[in-house]
Amino acid sequence: MSAVSSRLPVFPWDKLEPYKRTALAHPDGIVDLSVGTPVDPVPALIQEALVAAADSPGYPTVWGTPELRDALTGWCERRLGAVGFAHGNVLPVVGSKELVAWLPTQLGLGAGDKVAYPRLAYPTYEVGARLCGAEPVVYDDPTELDPAGLKLIWLNSPSNPTGRVLPKEELVRIVAWAREHGVLVLSDECYLELGWEADPVSVLHPDVCGGSYEGIVAVHSLSKRSNLAGYRAAFIAGDAAVLGELLQIRKHGGMMTAAPVQAATVAALGDDAHVAEQRARYAARREVLKAALEAHGFRIEHSEASLYLWATRDEPCWETVAYLAEKGVLVAPGDFYGEAGARHVRVAFTATDERVAAAAKRLG
Repeated sequence: MSAVSSRLPVFPWDKLEPYKRTALAHPDGIVDLSVGTPVDPVPALIQEALVAAADSPGYPTVWGTPELRDALTGWCERRLGAVGFAHGNVLPVVGSKELVAWLPTQLGLGAGDKVAYPRLAYPTYEVGARLCGAEPVVYDDPTELDPAGLKLIWLNSPSNPTGRVLPKEELVRIVAWAREHGVLVLSDECYLELGWEADPVSVLHPDVCGGSYEGIVAVHSLSKRSNLAGYRAAFIAGDAAVLGELLQIRKHGGMMTAAPVQAATVAALGDDAHVAEQRARYAARREVLKAALEAHGFRIEHSEASLYLWATRDEPCWETVAYLAEKGVLVAPGDFYGEAGARHVRVAFTATDERVAAAAKRLG
């Protein structure tokens, strides 16, 4: 029996452990700006919805409750500009990372197929391709790829790690090219609520998709916008034919969002106030860290959206990681996201106000 793990790259975060130990030794403690995990409280109305649904002894459904599907379709129309959305256009998933990692397998991709993703990208896009035996392919512009054997392209706007936002015109061009060549577009839009110097647009917006969802699927998560990383609450939306196939597969696999989490998701998507409050927290932290890094000699590139600053001192990224670790600040090396990031680091602004202020003070 061959080990599936042999197809996969080394788990990148393990390589950061020695630098984490260095940062932990700082007299004032570590400021961990590496992973980007939410630290602020789950909004009370979401906690209350979870508790109210805690007495859920029966199995939940993979497709979710009608109330959840109403919430998902309503949010897509209200927030993303989608038109004419029905229950068949949405599907809850058990966190977006699970979806990204297993989607190529669930779509039946394998040897001889290609899965493409940005040259600088979330590592799980590559993992998903390798798990099913497909060939991972990186791109600068997906429309320059050879479409032969290409089954799936990942878009990521706003980008993790760079924070770059794809302009609407670029999305229109990519979607048209993919449809022409019969390539499925998966648009990872998990940071769409967090635009700072740009206004991210979904592929589901009629200006991009022309009012048709054929060949396009958007991925959304409540982890960042609602501090629900611990709930594993996410969903996909778009082409009903693709989602219908995934629904059948996931029903057989028992890939169900927990019933209390479904109820919490309904509450979260029905309230915009807590999203605005969290945005304000992140905006303030972003300004503090951006100013401190720039004053310290860093250059910030892209970073017009998302929860990260893409920073460089024009040196190998691991030298920067080591330098900041000595100051008790832990960041992610850019090469975690591809060779093109070898001279950058990704700095998350998801730490508490106190820890962000500590980092700024250490940068002087």
